[in-house]
Amino acid sequence: MNIKQQKQGRIIGLGLGPGAIDLLSVRADRLLRAASHIAYFRKQGTAGRARTLVAPIINDTAPEEFAMEYPVTTEIPVSDPRYNQHLSEFYDNCTSHIAALSDAGHDVIILCEGDPFFYGSFMHLFTRLEADYPVEVVPGITGMSAAWTATGLPMTWGDDVMVVLMGTMQTKKMLAALKSADAVVIMKIGRHFQSVKTCLLEAGLAERAYIVCYAAMANQAVYRLSDYRDDTLPYFSIIIVHGQGRRP
Repeated sequence: MNIKQQKQGRIIGLGLGPGAIDLLSVRADRLLRAASHIAYFRKQGTAGRARTLVAPIINDTAPEEFAMEYPVTTEIPVSDPRYNQHLSEFYDNCTSHIAALSDAGHDVIILCEGDPFFYGSFMHLFTRLEADYPVEVVPGITGMSAAWTATGLPMTWGDDVMVVLMGTMQTKKMLAALKSADAVVIMKIGRHFQSVKTCLLEAGLAERAYIVCYAAMANQAVYRLSDYRDDTLPYFSIIIVHGQGRRP
């Protein structure tokens, strides 16, 4: 580590788990209680789910806060080049702010829902910072782990192959992945629910599928796919298909 790095404050991607404060790790809890600077992502006009989750811990310690507000969420399609342009500029600006805090000698904790290295926004900061700054990562329980636990059934057995899919992916690609898997997790579904459901039906997995909304949160709800009647799903929803593989 060079002299500059020794003077820099740490940047810590802190996994908060699926949404219940008692599912934070002991390490995450300890770091939060000692935090002097925190950063977190949120949609414009909201408090931010990560910030809301840790409120009981940090309200008394009152760290300096940096709210990173997404410039776009669903207003522009992911396929539109403007989407990546807006987000790239956004992550560049967030990185600059956090880097300046580190250069001033401050430790900065970045709150991450779920696990920082699993489909999270923190990863875009990590790739911009890790070459020049002391970045640490504290893992967290993933939302999918909370979701399959909520169903009350084991997720994988023996040699089961599990795939994690995004509801936003092309139908042809999703169908091929479903047909090759023994156990399935589907995330980021929302308004794509009907096309996801069609793929599950065609793959012969619909009768085994469960929908879990707000896993591990106070308003958690679990449904059999065949019993769910709405056309869309809430943002925090995951579809689970359990494996049926080898067992003694």
